[in-house]
Amino acid sequence: MADYINVTSLNRLARQVLAQCEPLNDLIVCGEISGFVRHYKSGHMYFTLKDETASVKSVMFRNSAQLLNFQPQNGMLVLAYGHATIYERDGAFQLYVDYMKPFGAGAAQMAFDALYKKLDAEGLFAPERKRPLPPVPQCIGVVTSKTGAAWQDVQNVIGRRWPMVKLLLAPVNVQGIEAERSIVAGIRALDADKRPDLILVTRGGGSKEDLWVFNSERIARAAAACRKPVVSAVGHEIDTTILDYVADLRAPTPSAAAELCVPDREEWQQKIFILQQNIQKNIQNRCEVCYNKVNALAASQTMQRQKQAMQRRKTDLARLSEAAQGAAARRFTDAETSLRHAAAMVESLNPYGVLARGYAMVEKDGAVSEVAALQPGDAITLRGAAVRADCVVQSVRKNAQGGMTL
Repeated sequence: MADYINVTSLNRLARQVLAQCEPLNDLIVCGEISGFVRHYKSGHMYFTLKDETASVKSVMFRNSAQLLNFQPQNGMLVLAYGHATIYERDGAFQLYVDYMKPFGAGAAQMAFDALYKKLDAEGLFAPERKRPLPPVPQCIGVVTSKTGAAWQDVQNVIGRRWPMVKLLLAPVNVQGIEAERSIVAGIRALDADKRPDLILVTRGGGSKEDLWVFNSERIARAAAACRKPVVSAVGHEIDTTILDYVADLRAPTPSAAAELCVPDREEWQQKIFILQQNIQKNIQNRCEVCYNKVNALAASQTMQRQKQAMQRRKTDLARLSEAAQGAAARRFTDAETSLRHAAAMVESLNPYGVLARGYAMVEKDGAVSEVAALQPGDAITLRGAAVRADCVVQSVRKNAQGGMTL
């Protein structure tokens, strides 16, 4: 007889066995939601998925539940992505859901209508919220897949219509589990960047399931919170998403969005050409009018009197100019004479000028000294204009006139 095991070991063993079953680790389960409960504290969601003959308990933890782009409701048919195993504590077999989306036209439309009513009631679709696009943007931020056809279409159209604008790509996933988070991050990154003047969120066509991510409440709120105008171009003309209602402008296709975001270079060139022609024609007309007026005035007596008055003023101006020039010349001559007198006086006071006439200065200890201040035995220097002599004072005597003599 085999050894017994306790319940905990049994449940753990069952969980380990199920964990090794590959089909149970990557499931897509289709079922109708029943008994839906969202725990108000933890944020986890608990519900049952059922079909006509069976049901399975399911749980979706908060981190995954926050990524949902619709509000699950009882009776809604969904596709649940996740894995199945045993919850050891209760021994209950249950489905752990990582991602979920409505399945079937009825369920998807129900989720769409519920979110539309909610956001519309908050005023996110109000016309007064719509902002105009800049007429000539310098930079456009683009939220799309870097490998998709939409990105190529946008580059081609803008390169043809207005190649001066810069394109700043925020590469994102446009479908799949990570698409919602990726698109929200791309919108917020471009809104925080100072370079883009507007933001274009776009992707090419696809099935309704492929485009469903653009019905996400998080994406809608990220677009509504943008400080820059947002343009939505998702799918084809017949496709409409929640993002289209929130955006400041909705375009039917990526190519149409590119055309709406920038002006047409050829149209502007034509407008500039027409404007240049109008300016030239206007200038020519004005010149002709002025020429005709001048010709008419030239023959009139008034024009003749004005010519005579101008001639008299010309003569007076020449006379005054000549008088002003004469006065200026006289003032210059007087100033030059005064300057010469002042220069001569300064020159006469220049001690070096006296030395040039054969006199000498007495220096003692490197400074000019008076003779009366000298004493016998002092070492002095006699400085002339070109030479100097080092001497020793033998005696100091008074002259008959009262001066001093060495």
